[in-house]
Amino acid sequence: MGLYCTQMIRTKISVLTFFYLLTFFNVLGQYTEQINSNRPGYSIGAFSVGKGVIQAETGFEFRNYKHNNYNQSTIDGTVVFLSLRWGFLFEQLELKYDGSYMLDKFTNKVSNIPIEKKRSGFLQNFLGIKYLVYDPFKKEKEVNNYSWKANNGFKIRDIIPAVSITVGANYDPFVEENPYPYGDLFATFYRPIFNRTLFYTPPTPSPLSLRGTIATQSHFLGTWVFVTNFSLKKFLSEFDEKSYILTLTHTFNPVWSVYIENQGIFSERYSDNFFRTGAAYLVGDNLQVEATIGSNIKTTPSFFSFNAGASYRLDFHKDYKDPRKIEKKKMKKEEKVLKKMTRKTNKKEKKRNKNAKKKPKQ
Repeated sequence: MGLYCTQMIRTKISVLTFFYLLTFFNVLGQYTEQINSNRPGYSIGAFSVGKGVIQAETGFEFRNYKHNNYNQSTIDGTVVFLSLRWGFLFEQLELKYDGSYMLDKFTNKVSNIPIEKKRSGFLQNFLGIKYLVYDPFKKEKEVNNYSWKANNGFKIRDIIPAVSITVGANYDPFVEENPYPYGDLFATFYRPIFNRTLFYTPPTPSPLSLRGTIATQSHFLGTWVFVTNFSLKKFLSEFDEKSYILTLTHTFNPVWSVYIENQGIFSERYSDNFFRTGAAYLVGDNLQVEATIGSNIKTTPSFFSFNAGASYRLDFHKDYKDPRKIEKKKMKKEEKVLKKMTRKTNKKEKKRNKNAKKKPKQ
């Protein structure tokens, strides 16, 4: 009787713990136990950082441009990146800032004597809001206790992506002095088709422009993530810009991951196609470091870059509790109940045995 009760209680503990953890991870949705960074690539994931989380993603990039149409004129520069992300109100919502500032040396080789000039200005100064529209991971997956392949193999439903929308505005307070109007680093040479005189002065861009991005994110085969971005930038400006980014990430183990990325930019002022690859290392639950190299496929201009940076978060997610601590605490509580019931059962058995010995033989 005592052994049977013990087994029943242990079974109950295991079942309760299993379903509690399933519910725990399903409720969190947005929040992850480890940092969720958009770096090292240029794409943004569909998920927010989680309510109460403040996250900074920063880095620098060395760039080299060489333009065949302008007698091999070059640009050697450094771009500083800063992204700030804050999950607020509820799990699906995120307030974000994306800034990038460039300092370069422009060497104009069109004339017989090369002319060097140092320049600087904003490439991006964006403030916006991201909202998760659809999350396929809210629904619990069925767990097959008898098949590893059933739980980790490829399934069509795994490629159904999470979807988010980001909207906001880019503001450049120094737009009149900015040497990179509309993202065109070789703007010095820009001339419209019907006005190619050397005395042409292009119109000053508006300091304010709008941007919208649709992001999707799919997880499959346990260690692969595929992210897509489709954006309309500089909307309401003279030259709007359309772009896409495709990012494929693979995780080797809990701390190392690698990625490849393709980005296309389409605008009347500047169009290009970039390819990047890099790696990220998880130092701790709240810190990630990463590095990337990138290039393009054209010569007007050709492009090469090296990017390195880090992401760090301040975790104030109030609803979050470590599932290991939850399980440990629950197990301790259930152990006490088990010991108490076992003592009672043993006590009753001893009493029965004692009474049985006292009964006179018939």
